[in-house]
Amino acid sequence: MPDPDLIDGDVYVSPRYLAGSTATGDPALEPLLALGWDLRHDDLANVFVTAPDRKIRLGYLPEGDDDGLWRITAYADAFAQPHWGVCFNDTCPTEFVTAFTTALAQAYTDGPDAYLARPNPKDLEQSEFTAVAPLINRGWKLSPHLRWGVLNLQAPDGMAGLEYTAGHIDPEAELTTLEARWHLWGGPTKGPRWYATASSHTPVRLVTAITTSVSDPAPLPRWKDTMATYLRNSAHLTPVTPPPPPVPTPLDVQRTTTRRPPSLGTRSVPRWSTTTTPLPPTGPTTRPGPRR
Repeated sequence: MPDPDLIDGDVYVSPRYLAGSTATGDPALEPLLALGWDLRHDDLANVFVTAPDRKIRLGYLPEGDDDGLWRITAYADAFAQPHWGVCFNDTCPTEFVTAFTTALAQAYTDGPDAYLARPNPKDLEQSEFTAVAPLINRGWKLSPHLRWGVLNLQAPDGMAGLEYTAGHIDPEAELTTLEARWHLWGGPTKGPRWYATASSHTPVRLVTAITTSVSDPAPLPRWKDTMATYLRNSAHLTPVTPPPPPVPTPLDVQRTTTRRPPSLGTRSVPRWSTTTTPLPPTGPTTRPGPRR
């Protein structure tokens, strides 16, 4: 079991897509900073991280123009339009962003053929179904609210979903609105929902990192008092440190001392023996004679 003192939270939240954000970006930035990516920030505390070849850029924008807290774009040419773009909003669990940046760091290490790879239905590793499979394997089902040209999956409790849109999508709209090829969301109907979007040419391995993390059955640690009320009321919370056993009352102590276990008595138990015990010798039987 993990040491409770090292866990950043006092409760485990399940399902994890109801955990909410941790309100810190450090864990998601770490995989990229470990590769030596350039880190800068502006006067508003927005953070910008750029790959050494300038072809991947990440913005952590707590003071941005909208709720898009995380915006990541990749470029085939550093001065061209983005090849793909991914966005996570400000209520998205940080662990989902960390799963993405961890996969992105590996893809960048593998080279442009990995981080610029387009989806390809003829290649199993690049097929869009690869990104959908983790959800299906963990019990997500087709939504009853179907739309033409949209694959709509929902979690068993209906509080998280994925929309994959087929056909043509405006490339500009994909980078600036929710009208993207991939759209993941989560949260109860009452309250703001988190979302993550990925545009058409986002490598399948990066999308798969998100869907795998979102559908992971393992709970996430959170501080109960910092969670939004609507999430606390919808999620299952388990204490990180189990409560101690109740202190016995004086009556419990009295019952324990007065109820003594019965003592084991001793008794003779006959035993069978294979040894024959000799009988004592006997003489001839005589009757006494008459007295004189």
